[in-house]
Amino acid sequence: MPVWDDLVGQEKLSEQLAAAARDADALVTAATAGTPPPEASKMTHAWLFTGPPGAGRTTAARAFAAALQCVSPDRALGGIPGCGFCDGCHTALLGTHADVSTVAAVGTQILADDMRDTVRKSFTSPANGRWQVILVEDAERLNEKSANAVLKAVEEPAPRTVWLLCAPSVEDVLPTIRSRCRHLNLLTLSVDAVADMLVRRDGIEPEAAYAAARATQGHVDRARRLATDPRARERRAAVLKMPLRVEDIGGCLKAAQELVDAATADSKQLAEEVDVKETEEMRAALGGAQGGRMPRGTAGVMKDLEDKQKRRRTRTQRDSLDLALTELTGFYRDVLALQLGSRLALANTDAEDALERLARGSSPEATLRRIDAIAACRDALDRNVAPLLAVEAMTMALRAG
Repeated sequence: MPVWDDLVGQEKLSEQLAAAARDADALVTAATAGTPPPEASKMTHAWLFTGPPGAGRTTAARAFAAALQCVSPDRALGGIPGCGFCDGCHTALLGTHADVSTVAAVGTQILADDMRDTVRKSFTSPANGRWQVILVEDAERLNEKSANAVLKAVEEPAPRTVWLLCAPSVEDVLPTIRSRCRHLNLLTLSVDAVADMLVRRDGIEPEAAYAAARATQGHVDRARRLATDPRARERRAAVLKMPLRVEDIGGCLKAAQELVDAATADSKQLAEEVDVKETEEMRAALGGAQGGRMPRGTAGVMKDLEDKQKRRRTRTQRDSLDLALTELTGFYRDVLALQLGSRLALANTDAEDALERLARGSSPEATLRRIDAIAACRDALDRNVAPLLAVEAMTMALRAG
């Protein structure tokens, strides 16, 4: 299956990337043979993938990385790079290719320390692949120092290095960086397209697939998780009950506490799954005996690992809260649609009784104020306000309307 098949509903973008991958292949072939490169090329050294959450920014970037590393013999016969089966494609898609480096925010930001080795690697030639590919999944989370490091690397890249940056919008990336990138914007996927993909690729029953796609409004990853993970469905059901639980101050405070506790439990679960294994592997790599003392001089390395794990837990908690706030926004959006006399494309039809009750009991103006309160909570979390304080302020605002 070609790598482009993963880009559901992004046919035009797939064509652009396939054409660039074909030209990239020609550039490498010309350089290897010592012949002049093609005069006109759709390939460039830096790309910026933008689009709403769930549109598949990282999927598109990784598919392009796989096509650039494709070693299928069909290329020599005119085939499009990106077969999906060869070793280059397979390892790039799995994230294990030696010449495809992925950078993602461990905490709420990508720090300069997280980028240092990757930037250094970007100036080297590919080890065994056709290109040195640097994929930055959360380019909007680059802080000032890490963004400046990326800017220097993008300004003067090595001949066979490609930067692939992913961000929600162009405005989320420094103007000096985005001006040096070719911009590709992904579209929001339709509910039908996401449901069809869940049925074909994940074997999910059509009714469950459509319900998950409709509830997440075209967000592929969230739809897949909602359709396959009972805990995700339970958590969503609890979030959608919140608007009916904020009728008094006690209910507001309790609902806020439960929401923050659920996010904390998510981050703790991730820590239990990842941190212990990561720590054991680091101890083994540094020569520490199991259950014994670590060699002298390794305390700093272990401290850095602990700091990284703490930042990751913080981000997981914030991401879990942000997902809940997104679902809450969708709930009030449905309330507003009912108040304005529309029942088209309701996302939360499984909570229609609650939607009807709130629609009858308040005005469209109050609903808009509640949506604004949720947005203000998200902004507060972005500014590192204590999660419980931010969520309590939101629940009180939801009560006031």
